[in-house]
Amino acid sequence: MSPRAENTASKGYESQGVPSSIGGHVALGNERNALPEGRVLWRGRLDYVTAWREQQDLAERRRAGAIPDTLLLLEHPPTITLGRSAKPEHILQSVEALEREGFAVVATDRGGDVTYHGPGQLVGYPILDLNAWPHRPDLHAYLRDLESVLIRALAHFGVAGDRFRAHTGVWTGTATPAPEKIAAIGVKASRWITQHGFALNVAPDLSHFERIIPCGIHDYGVTSLARVLNRPVALAEVAPIVANAFGEIFRLDCHWQDAPPSPPVED
Repeated sequence: MSPRAENTASKGYESQGVPSSIGGHVALGNERNALPEGRVLWRGRLDYVTAWREQQDLAERRRAGAIPDTLLLLEHPPTITLGRSAKPEHILQSVEALEREGFAVVATDRGGDVTYHGPGQLVGYPILDLNAWPHRPDLHAYLRDLESVLIRALAHFGVAGDRFRAHTGVWTGTATPAPEKIAAIGVKASRWITQHGFALNVAPDLSHFERIIPCGIHDYGVTSLARVLNRPVALAEVAPIVANAFGEIFRLDCHWQDAPPSPPVED
């Protein structure tokens, strides 16, 4: 990477402090002080269009060097999105019927086909400058790195996530006759500033996927972390693990700028 690109990554924005209640960095290790700053923003449950607008605003600010690399973490209300290569026949109900059931339907500018977002699904939107150190301007490598983040996070829970053939995303049971998708990925990069990202099925209502052909893949189903573990799993349990894996894979010294979700209180 050229010195100019490295300089862009390390200067031009004000460092964001960490609230004292959070307790510091996401990514730990001996090389932490050598890594560029990143930040993690927890947005809770946010409608898709509002989150999309925030991504666009953050992307412009990242391009201008006003902010460091940023990861938005959140969940959406029930939403079906269509990527740039989406086929209408992959939505199995009319838009009117879906809206009557409480689903938003949004055509978006990410890559990929049709997908579902909803409560219990951890969505991550990285706003990265792939031209800046320590990244590289390679979209295929970026997709593989996103998969690595999720594979590493799943391993924390004892779940073997893997890549599967030519299908972008993360899968379980790839050595069995019936692999299932546990995380979808669809991205956009404009002048190497990334938007959109990944959706990890933590504990969503899997029946909601029956209204579409997820990612246009007819032959395989979807699953969730809760289903694989056969126990309840809260987003608050998973979000810090994903954020930590994100910092490790993308070599960022990440801070929670907004407080991470609070784990549920056990009775």
